[in-house]
Amino acid sequence: MLTDSPETRDQALEELTARSIAILGIPWDEKSSYLRGPAAAPGSIRQALFSSSTNTSTESGSDLADEPRIRFLGDLDLEPGEAAFATIEASVARVLGLGSRVLCLGGDHSVTLPIVRAHSRHFPGLGILHIDAHADLYDELGGDRLSHACPFSRIMEEGLVSQLVQLGVRTLNAHQREQADRFGVQILEMRNWRPDDGLPEDLDGPLYLSLDLDALDPAFAPGVSHPEPGGLSTRELLDILEALPTPLVGADIVELNPLRDPRGLTARVAAKLLKEIAARMLVDYTA
Repeated sequence: MLTDSPETRDQALEELTARSIAILGIPWDEKSSYLRGPAAAPGSIRQALFSSSTNTSTESGSDLADEPRIRFLGDLDLEPGEAAFATIEASVARVLGLGSRVLCLGGDHSVTLPIVRAHSRHFPGLGILHIDAHADLYDELGGDRLSHACPFSRIMEEGLVSQLVQLGVRTLNAHQREQADRFGVQILEMRNWRPDDGLPEDLDGPLYLSLDLDALDPAFAPGVSHPEPGGLSTRELLDILEALPTPLVGADIVELNPLRDPRGLTARVAAKLLKEIAARMLVDYTA
């Protein structure tokens, strides 16, 4: 059942069973560096998903509406300030502790840090596939080390993952190249990557997927705060998701900005990706 009610959300948490996929909204954009708006994204994505103009079936033929193991938990209630990070981490950890897995709907990209903190405790040897126009490896931005431009520096500094692979990046500057070298990040720059290249053979699991919608070319996803030409097509991204070589144990979809989204086009892309990622997570969980 889709709800933002805290009481109903707590009930839904109690009813989660092992091998469920919980879809959790994280309405947070205080760490956005340019434009606010991604805090409204979770509701926009769900509205697109359940619009009568489409349906809840995936390309493989499964229907999320008929799948009791897919549970929508609504949005977290987040107070202003960095205390929100502790709430996000604890909430994700609670779901994981119940034997379920989590697909989070951001929110700006800063939310990935507390989400991955929770996942790293449950999945030793966790790796990340980060799909994004930006590497988000700044040490700080505007004096803020928790900016949405910095989460992967904090993740690597804290030793939360064993491997970080980035795909779609097309905005690297000298500082972020230095950071990538410092942390041993494998970056598949968009200027060099072709669909036939696929993903690295050494991409290993368990795997967490962090998907920034601006990885897509603005022609396919205009409703983001930082559109960057020269990106992936929606079909290329779907093919990448289908070809993941290792079990997917968690994911986030971030940086949709409904205030910049003409006719809800990007929300519909996000809803499509939600369906395909949730279906993949469910298959990996039950295989």
